[in-house]
Amino acid sequence: MDVREINNKEVWEKFILECDEKTFLSSWNWGEFQKMMGNKIWRLGIYNKEQRTINNEQLISVALVIKVIAKRGTFLFLPHGPASAKATAGKPNIRYEILKRLLEELKKIAKEEKASFIRISPIWERNEENINLFKELGFREAPIHMHPEATWELNITPSEEELLIGMRKTTRYLIRLAQKNKEIEIIKSENLEDIEKFNSLYQATVDRHHFFPFSLNYLENEFLVFNKDNQISIFLGKYKDEIISSGIFVFWQNIAFYHHGASLLKYPKIPVSYLLLWEAIKEAKRRNCKLYNFWGIAPIISNLKFQISNLRHPWAGLTLFKMGFGGYKKEYVKTQDLVLNSKYWLTFLFEKLRKTKRGL
Repeated sequence: MDVREINNKEVWEKFILECDEKTFLSSWNWGEFQKMMGNKIWRLGIYNKEQRTINNEQLISVALVIKVIAKRGTFLFLPHGPASAKATAGKPNIRYEILKRLLEELKKIAKEEKASFIRISPIWERNEENINLFKELGFREAPIHMHPEATWELNITPSEEELLIGMRKTTRYLIRLAQKNKEIEIIKSENLEDIEKFNSLYQATVDRHHFFPFSLNYLENEFLVFNKDNQISIFLGKYKDEIISSGIFVFWQNIAFYHHGASLLKYPKIPVSYLLLWEAIKEAKRRNCKLYNFWGIAPIISNLKFQISNLRHPWAGLTLFKMGFGGYKKEYVKTQDLVLNSKYWLTFLFEKLRKTKRGL
């Protein structure tokens, strides 16, 4: 197998279009966003070695690599990667070879960039075979996750009425209640100025739930990058002309992602957020999306009984809210670290402490 950088957006996106396991964190635009944030990136393609002309048929896997420079240390990070061709699914030997060859290249980059470890948030299904692949290559489970390791997904190809029937009874009732309330209004926007409106609610949500927020600059840059390809929208939920709920949604390769959400508790009995999510699902259907990804959830016990393993988890309430729309849980292999030198352990202790403080 050969590993080479890919500098062609069409080649990158066309390959990922044929991959089953993917999120927008593997997209070309996520790499562009990282560059806007000042991060150095590499877009690596893993090719077979029998033919050396670059074309999509030879490409069997891709990985976006980001150099992260933080107070806790410098490391190489692969968000929700590597994305691999359908032909590798259920074939651990091929996946092992992909990871092994990719690591050879990553270790060279890490040495040049003075990185103390390599971190991967895998996009591969959490099963024994995939977990063992990382163990065999010397990885250890990371002390924290960087991106969702468990998500909630919904097949939105059925009709709107069928989707409503598939929801939890309470969720369906609150959506219909909100639709009848003339003082509730949901606005879809592609205007950068509305990011500030979202951020106002976002900061209030941060104060309420005590999580580490993304900066306004982060949110604006993400919006600017994806908006160039008409891949992002802001939804604003109003009650009596006051914005009390908002969300930022990414639409990429026939999948919709509920990436950021925020709300106020000023009117706790007014179901604006329920109608906002429903309108976003309808927008995803209009864009011919087949799948709706609600993004991260807390660990759950049962899909059918809506049971969460830890009701004190910071995401417990949000998880129940997302599950109410119907769908299923999807879990990826937990975030993995490959230790390259002793500096890693300072990062490990720092992140372990931060995880404890967050109650995760």
